[in-house]
Amino acid sequence: MICPFCRHDDSRVVDSRPVSDGTEIRRRRECPKCGQRFSTQEVALLNIIKRSGATEPFSREKVLVGVRKACQGRPVNEDDLVLLAQRVEETLRSTGQAEIEAQEVGLAILAPLRELDEVAYLRYASVYRNFASLEDFEGEIALLRALPSNAAPEVEKLETPDNTHQKTGK
Repeated sequence: MICPFCRHDDSRVVDSRPVSDGTEIRRRRECPKCGQRFSTQEVALLNIIKRSGATEPFSREKVLVGVRKACQGRPVNEDDLVLLAQRVEETLRSTGQAEIEAQEVGLAILAPLRELDEVAYLRYASVYRNFASLEDFEGEIALLRALPSNAAPEVEKLETPDNTHQKTGK
């Protein structure tokens, strides 16, 4: 790191702290030549490869814009949407890749959106997956009904007064 005061081409890290939900690191540095201290902020880049082949930095705001449209008129609050966007970013960053296909962003949105609101999920999926017919909607609704978003897999279901007739693993 070049010293901004004397332009010496080296510096020593004095302190490091995570900021912005751990996606950035703030470092306090000291120049060994002039002794001046300065701060730097490092960000792990996450670029999205668009269908056209162009790349652009990941934007939580773009995720929020798309999800807000799907949630319009639904009982979903802004805090839930912000958490969803954060989960999407964490999912994408956990891949360890610096560049992600735009389609992967859409896939990362679907699961948390389904948990949040199934109608919003259906709206988003219809645009994302380019539903062209009523049959596309019917197929997706059948999938939603087959496995409710809050249900555990059949093997893990426990007997409760409401489902005592269901047996584990069946």
